[in-house]
Amino acid sequence: MKSKSSKKKYWLYTLLIALILAINSAVYSDISVDDLKVEYANEHSKFIEIDGMQVHYRIEGEGFPIVLIHGTASSLHTWNAWTKELKKTNTIIRMDLPAFGLTGPNKSADYSIKSYTTFLDQFLNQIAIDSFHLAGNSLGGNIAWNYAAEHPNKVDKLILVDASGLPTNKPQPAVFKMAKTPVVSNLFLYVTPKFFIKKNMKEVYADDTKIANDLVSRYHKMALRKGNRQAFIDRARMDFKLGSKANIDKLKSIQNSTLLIWGAQDNWIPLDNGKRMDSVMQNSKLVVLENSGHLPMEENPEESVAILKDFIEIR
Repeated sequence: MKSKSSKKKYWLYTLLIALILAINSAVYSDISVDDLKVEYANEHSKFIEIDGMQVHYRIEGEGFPIVLIHGTASSLHTWNAWTKELKKTNTIIRMDLPAFGLTGPNKSADYSIKSYTTFLDQFLNQIAIDSFHLAGNSLGGNIAWNYAAEHPNKVDKLILVDASGLPTNKPQPAVFKMAKTPVVSNLFLYVTPKFFIKKNMKEVYADDTKIANDLVSRYHKMALRKGNRQAFIDRARMDFKLGSKANIDKLKSIQNSTLLIWGAQDNWIPLDNGKRMDSVMQNSKLVVLENSGHLPMEENPEESVAILKDFIEIR
């Protein structure tokens, strides 16, 4: 018969083995950009060098340009449905921002809004686009309205989809808190299970049934792109708070005709933020999508793109 001491050791060893197996099953190696290109680049994909980065972008369609900017941990693929519709009447330009998608990290690890607006201007200058509608979601929306404030003559109409840039008056999403915690963030560089990605997607979608397996796989694989996990941590640690007054003053300065599209069920950047943006901007219109979360262009693309088309008067 086993002693109590032996039984205790047995259960400790069992627990240790279970923990090791759990960690091993959640450890994912980096994926090379060349391997990801096979699956996530297509005939429209191009690469352009900016500050040592090979920036992945696509230009599709003909007509007046619309530039689309994705949010944190996303990629240009978030605009697939919008692009399919809008390229019938317009030239659609989208890119993977530094730190994300196939573009990956920049050498300076500077992911401030100023760095992003500078990057956007460099990118648009290199592809010779100087007049366009500008749309952005979340972080991309933050970049878009800051860019419009700095380059008002280049932007015709501005479209902000659940844009960041004002305090949310609620705790940060757990994934950002984790990235700011030293021990946890170091673990994130190796332990990035697929279920963790799906959990975060459930936070930004209003309807979980719309989260398809291939969608989760794309977000997961893009997160594993070599350098992207460290870049996400660096980006999450950036302090975007210039102070609410500074941001409000900058928002007030924007004269461009602006459409605010907001998911009523956005748990990351709540509808109240959209209402506050609308109240301080000089020439804005807020449209609320009752059945959308943080990513209306993914979750309800037909409804959200119809609102955009009406705003820019596509018939």
